[in-house]
Amino acid sequence: MKIYQESLAKMKQIVKNYTQQTSDFTIERQVSEIIENVRQKKDQALREYELKFDRTSIEDFIVPTAEIQQALQKISPELRQALEHAKKNIISFHEKELTSGFIDTSVAGIIRGQKVTPLQRVGIYVPGGTAAYPSTILMSALPAKIAGVDQIIMVTPPQKGGINPAVLAAAAIAGVDSVYQVGGAQAIAALAYGTESIPAVNKIVGPGNIYVATAKKQVFGQVAIDMVAGPSEIGILADETADPAELAADLLSQAEHDRRARPMLITDSLSLAKKVSQAVDQQLVDLPRREIAQTAVENRGFIAVMPSVSEMFDLMNEVAPEHLEIQLADPSQYLSYIRNAGSVFLGRYASEPLGDYLAGPNHVLPTGGTAKFSSPLGVYDFVKKTSFIQFSQAALAADIADITKLARTEGLEAHARAVEQRFKNLKEEN
Repeated sequence: MKIYQESLAKMKQIVKNYTQQTSDFTIERQVSEIIENVRQKKDQALREYELKFDRTSIEDFIVPTAEIQQALQKISPELRQALEHAKKNIISFHEKELTSGFIDTSVAGIIRGQKVTPLQRVGIYVPGGTAAYPSTILMSALPAKIAGVDQIIMVTPPQKGGINPAVLAAAAIAGVDSVYQVGGAQAIAALAYGTESIPAVNKIVGPGNIYVATAKKQVFGQVAIDMVAGPSEIGILADETADPAELAADLLSQAEHDRRARPMLITDSLSLAKKVSQAVDQQLVDLPRREIAQTAVENRGFIAVMPSVSEMFDLMNEVAPEHLEIQLADPSQYLSYIRNAGSVFLGRYASEPLGDYLAGPNHVLPTGGTAKFSSPLGVYDFVKKTSFIQFSQAALAADIADITKLARTEGLEAHARAVEQRFKNLKEEN
């Protein structure tokens, strides 16, 4: 891995090259064309794109309920137990995110409040291709179920041998209502605008490749989205008390996701940096996804050696990583130092894959520096809030002068007259 020893200011400039969000305008145009084609031709366009991109001829997009239930019998008992265990932990964590509305009657004659309403229908995108991700289904669907969403729809690319039973089993365990075999930007367009087979949703969540991410960005406004997710990231803060082999293993756990994944280590020890770099090379040798992980390490990974723990945190807050491990002595004392991170893993035994699968917090996390202003997927993503007010005659009369003053200051005469009309009507009635 590349090892840097630069000033904090220089390193902040360097990390921008690793984390900055960019747009590929060729892909933007291609995705825009796909979306418009699906809007116009609906199912016909989906069939054309599935044949073109996935080399699969699809007659019926929906996966039969019986096939989904049969998948539970096809997976091993050990996998089913692991999925059920993960489900239990995800539910117990996300139930704590539930919120309710409120009513404020502190001022006589005035009722103010907020109503929390679950979304009606949401769509979950589940990637296919180089790996199957049943864990993503649990992480996406279970918070929606807890929120009270009426209908949860899942889309996933078709496979020549059929959809992976682990994916369908996870959908059954998570309580997904229907599964459609369609992927890519065309699946996002179908969820946003609806087709003869696939109903339009209120919100689309879940990770995907650059075409899926670009499509989500382009349909935002027609529907809500969770985030525009980029390649997976891991940032590790470590000192000499950390084990180099363990740090290398954790860096590779994210590097194997994608050739554009970003494994990053920041330390105050040059000795540790060199040992970790060597350990990464050694562990790559027999890694099944070596080619993917090695490309990510060589092109997107780095180790930064900083002069102090304070500057280590300063730099990591600039990175704002999706996953952040703190592998320092007494790591919990540093939690308050973190301003920007999707999810934080404290200490040696909080290895990042624990959060990917079983701990309970969500693994759908902000990437590409967006942890500076956004949050992990949660129950709050599947509800909307509506405010309401009720005023008595006396309460409105007490406030009318201020309302009309503000309205006329803004040049909005009809606003002022709308309030005054209530009292004009009262005079006429009397």
